[in-house]
Amino acid sequence: MMGKPFVIIVGGGPSGLLLALLLGKEGIPVQLLESAETLDDRPRATHYGPAAVRELQRAGVFKDMKAKGGFLPTGVCWRKLHGDIIATIPGPKGDEEHPIICLPLNQLNEVFKDHIRRLANVEVLFNHKVVDLGQSDNASWVDVETPEGKKTLEANYVIGCDGANSIVRRSLFGDFNFPGFTWEEQIVATNIYYPFEKHGFNIDSSFIVHPEHWYMAARITTDGMWRVTYGEIPGLTFEELKERQPKKFKAMLPGSPDPEHYRLVGFSPYKVHQRLAEAMRVGRVLLAADAAHLCNPFGGLGLTGGIVDVGGLYDCLYGIYKGYADDGILSLYDQVRREKYTNIINTVSSENIRRLFNQDPELAGDLDEFLNLVKRAETDPSVLQSLNTEAMAIQYDFRKHYHTQPQGTILGQ
Repeated sequence: MMGKPFVIIVGGGPSGLLLALLLGKEGIPVQLLESAETLDDRPRATHYGPAAVRELQRAGVFKDMKAKGGFLPTGVCWRKLHGDIIATIPGPKGDEEHPIICLPLNQLNEVFKDHIRRLANVEVLFNHKVVDLGQSDNASWVDVETPEGKKTLEANYVIGCDGANSIVRRSLFGDFNFPGFTWEEQIVATNIYYPFEKHGFNIDSSFIVHPEHWYMAARITTDGMWRVTYGEIPGLTFEELKERQPKKFKAMLPGSPDPEHYRLVGFSPYKVHQRLAEAMRVGRVLLAADAAHLCNPFGGLGLTGGIVDVGGLYDCLYGIYKGYADDGILSLYDQVRREKYTNIINTVSSENIRRLFNQDPELAGDLDEFLNLVKRAETDPSVLQSLNTEAMAIQYDFRKHYHTQPQGTILGQ
């Protein structure tokens, strides 16, 4: 058992683990609470954009991600249904400062866990289900159900990194108060083994533009597993969606495969949302990543945006703990991260999904402003550099608001 931690992190997903690791490497006492018995072992999201990679590099895990099987994708393209390419963004060449990387989240969680094990000041507690929270001027606390009974745990700050159904957010604002909307479109995420490369898909990520059979196909492992996420008719039951899957694949995928031509290893229908909490700070309680905001998965801005939240929140908490900043920097975190969601993440991710089903694929390369820009970037390095710069726009350096600058080097400088 450790003494009173500076921070209690609720949620043992990637955002909670990353925040615990960043703080822990600086000697800051952290308690991380996870309601499940173990870390989530589902592959889930896989692609980390440059802005997220910067934070993963700061945490010291990027090399281990590559050793775990992470790879730099060959690029991303937009295609018509039968494979014709509309526009392409090339993948990293290997000399980029923050190259996009692909690794399933469950494997990244294992990398985080291995690093956290080495930190005596980070305590990870499984089977600790937070049911309520409170705060005063000097402390915050959570009520937790455990196999040994109910406990109350206290810290200077409580951070909600507990996902879309966050108990921390619901304790602050109510069970049904998460402003935004749910997309009418039904999404189905699948993991399959299928030789896309033999059918001309030699770019690791493809977005297919089509009013009915729109989807994304992305290689997610080095052994040939692909994530295929596609749109479906709204209102169908799980059984109906599962029954339709073979026909959808035959109509959508290159080569028009029958079930014996691929191996389906995951099938997950779900609804997608664009939502932002009323605030990401209420006194000594803060929210980050999916607990604070949601967006559709096309383009990976949900995962990347959540990781960037964590990097910014780490800088704020580090500054407070070390005396370089006062508590007011957390209000700036709330303001800036909400603005980044509203002005960039929400806007761009909404455009990303609409781009797939809301236009004529034969005209998309000429009429879609973004795809037209991507086509120009194929031959103009300055346009490509502009696209790369825009990919970092969700970042913000909170350290410039420290009232006293650290002597020497801190993590990530």
